[in-house]
Amino acid sequence: MAAFLMTVYVLWLRELKRFLREKTRILTMLGQPLLYLLVMGQGLRATFRIDIEGFDYLSFIYPGVIGMSVLFTAMFSSVSIIWDREFGFLKEVLVAPVPRSAIAVGKALGGSTTAVLQGTILLILAPVAGLHIHAAQIALLLPLMFLLAFAITSFGTLVAARTETMEGFHMIMNFLIMPLFMLSGAFFPVSSAPAWMQPLMKMDPVAYGVDAFRNVLYTGAGTAAKNFAVAFPLGLDVAVLLGFAALMVALGMLAFTRTE
Repeated sequence: MAAFLMTVYVLWLRELKRFLREKTRILTMLGQPLLYLLVMGQGLRATFRIDIEGFDYLSFIYPGVIGMSVLFTAMFSSVSIIWDREFGFLKEVLVAPVPRSAIAVGKALGGSTTAVLQGTILLILAPVAGLHIHAAQIALLLPLMFLLAFAITSFGTLVAARTETMEGFHMIMNFLIMPLFMLSGAFFPVSSAPAWMQPLMKMDPVAYGVDAFRNVLYTGAGTAAKNFAVAFPLGLDVAVLLGFAALMVALGMLAFTRTE
């Protein structure tokens, strides 16, 4: 157990230091969410009018933009596994006298931490969306962001463990990320989606993360706003994310255990 925890800590710290040293990566990852929030959100708020006092389209998509930032950062943080394989670092870890399963946990924790850091920056921009977040809401949002990030990073780690090349990883990620995001309810509520699409949205783990953010952010916003934007109880959101995260990290640990 001591070797397992030490390996997890070292890999987590390595991912965090790598992230903090890559300033361009931080700016790039923030660019797309800010584009959606400031350009698309501002542009569509006049077109898509929501007949709820004090609640507009920009306020609606803001939790979805946070979810997008967490999703993209968490998923692409798994690319470090491919780099580590190509440059030999992963081989050194695999042959070291430490539990291989710790690699999946350490990578997932490292990617989750970086995703939460970027999501936290977006929380500072809440006034741009007309939302005023209180300290109690931030205290709830941070663990929810970490839970979503851990689930998605564990999923990305599982994919990376089974992918040999950088090109193959990016092709798979591009195939997976957009459906996960588009079906998350970030741009439109689950209740307004076509009947054939709603089951797909309910199978999307990111949808439960975005819905959890809305459950917290719309506290005190009024019954009409919550009924329009929130699809599931907060307890269900957390339960689904916990279950998905546990499944993905378990499969990731198994994948690294069997890696030759």
